[in-house]
Amino acid sequence: MKPIQHYTMTYTLNSGIKGTVNLSSKQIQDWIESYRVGSKYVTTVGKEHFGLNPELVADFKVHNEFSEQREHVAVIKPTAASKANEQLADAYSQRKVLIQVECKCGASYIEESPYKRNKWGCKECGEIVFMDNKKGMVDTEKGKAWYMTNRYFVERG
Repeated sequence: MKPIQHYTMTYTLNSGIKGTVNLSSKQIQDWIESYRVGSKYVTTVGKEHFGLNPELVADFKVHNEFSEQREHVAVIKPTAASKANEQLADAYSQRKVLIQVECKCGASYIEESPYKRNKWGCKECGEIVFMDNKKGMVDTEKGKAWYMTNRYFVERG
């Protein structure tokens, strides 16, 4: 019987804190589904229970998940593989949104996010800023951006 392969997943919380966890392929598939639908993820890692709230995760990366297949495809058809990677990169870059952050610590900056979200962690102080849906999108030097702040109460709902 073949041992279960585990992969390292690195994640970054909205607060900027990074974490890592070793998960099986099945656990990774379950996590990705939880992340996609926004449901809390709980699993067992070794003898410990591990839980992660996708709403608090800014991004994650699974290391070496498909490296063998990628190398195999690249050897067989390098042009097809690189074209597929380019198309994937283009698709992701089109999905990215800009966020204008205005924090009570005085920080004011524009950030790029892989998708629209309701809260974000300030990169200066780590405090959570919230999407101001009433204000909506604002004009910035980089283009239209969603406005997020904690300088005043933001209606959430």
